[in-house]
Amino acid sequence: MSGTVIRRIVIVGGGTAGWMAAAALAALVKRPDLSIRLVESEEIGTVGVGEATIPHIRSFNQRLGLDEDVFMARTQATFKLGIEFRDWGRLGDSYIHPFGAYGRSIDRVGFHHHWLRLRRSGAAADIHDYSLPVVAARMGRFTRPETDPRSLLSTFSYAFQFDAGLYAAYLREYAEARGVVRTEGRVTEVEQHPDSGHIRAVTLDRGDRIEGDLFIDCSGFRGLLIEGALKAGYEDWTQWLPCDRAVAVPCDTVEASIPYTRATALEAGWSWRIPLQHRVGNGYVYSSAFLSDDQAVERLMGRLEGPARAEPRMLRFTTGRRRRQWLGNCVAIGLSSGFLEPLESTSIHLIQAAITNLVELFPDTGFDPADADEFNRVMDLEYDRIRDFLVLHYNATQRDDTPFWDHCRTMAVPDSLAEKMALFRERGVVARYRDGLFLEPSWLAVYFGQRMEPDAWDPLSDRAPDAALADTLETLRTSIQRAAAAMPSHEAFVRACCAAGGHA
Repeated sequence: MSGTVIRRIVIVGGGTAGWMAAAALAALVKRPDLSIRLVESEEIGTVGVGEATIPHIRSFNQRLGLDEDVFMARTQATFKLGIEFRDWGRLGDSYIHPFGAYGRSIDRVGFHHHWLRLRRSGAAADIHDYSLPVVAARMGRFTRPETDPRSLLSTFSYAFQFDAGLYAAYLREYAEARGVVRTEGRVTEVEQHPDSGHIRAVTLDRGDRIEGDLFIDCSGFRGLLIEGALKAGYEDWTQWLPCDRAVAVPCDTVEASIPYTRATALEAGWSWRIPLQHRVGNGYVYSSAFLSDDQAVERLMGRLEGPARAEPRMLRFTTGRRRRQWLGNCVAIGLSSGFLEPLESTSIHLIQAAITNLVELFPDTGFDPADADEFNRVMDLEYDRIRDFLVLHYNATQRDDTPFWDHCRTMAVPDSLAEKMALFRERGVVARYRDGLFLEPSWLAVYFGQRMEPDAWDPLSDRAPDAALADTLETLRTSIQRAAAAMPSHEAFVRACCAAGGHA
């Protein structure tokens, strides 16, 4: 296979991962002789991974040339400024992890160090009052940010909350218009080369035999190619992320549309609320060691704000990742590559990251092991660092009111996270990664939102006079309040620019 020109791509599985991959490869890999075929079966349901996203999805859509207002209308989308976390530090607590900054550095010292210093003397408000996306989200307001760095409206970003099934259908239209061929059928046999072990063809239940040079596994949790055929192996992270099940159900919208997702800590896990234009997505992610399936369904259905639109849907999973996501001539993307629960809306981001890395490392002729090694290195880092950030939510809690939370509060965490937490507790330093998804404001949101404050701050902050620093912070706080209050309501903004049906 070393000299084979890559001309035939076969994607096994549709859904969000499959059609994102098909659309991106069709648009971004410029080869006139390249064919892309996607195989999926209507008999096999999709998980519909990820209704809530993070801001990186905007760059993916932009690279494809999608009109944002049309995309939002087609997918019943709303805007998202962050994620609200309720009852995670203690019962009754609430904070928002924003897609934006807390204040600005002063005299080259991070804002949170100045805030810590004033907070100890009672001269500062809650740190979330210094974040425009947090204040706007709490007011239910939204506008798109500005590009002028001097403006407060440049200090935040945004993402979307959308119907994943509609997004996959939208991208299917896009991909097929660019030459992608869809084949209906269920894979019943995977044929491998006797010497290299590379996948040579797949056979469908209807008898079709489909050959390919590069195979992309988007078959979901099964990992039909990467695991079923190639035996890549799986790294289980249940010891740090004990939730292994979820129940999901949509319901009618009752409350006004809000520009954020909500994650509420419950007795054995957490529930999500994702507001779309036409409905609300709800779910309960929980540990079967601490709660039965029947109890989870009962708990979730009792929390719905409106009538349910479907029967509850159960999912079982094991958090972790494949030991190799690119193996031979097969690349796993989406749930076939691993699973991290949707606490920070990273599922679609991991699909996007894999596609981006594949496009950058796309093989010309044959399969250089160095390309696969680099792909796996980058994706392993992505998974590992998201894992650490998710584990932080569970471990940085003071709750001991249920056996589940007592377990999470006292469990051992990965060494990489333990070092990061210790550094922050000691002197307020957020360790910076060269690669990795979540930046300093994200870590600060969880640290402070869950009552984890450091013992000290950057001593360079002490150079600023107390009174002057207090005036600076108060001016910033009131400016943020005014800027948020001047925005239109989120509901009005959606109606004006991207209401479903307005861009048919």
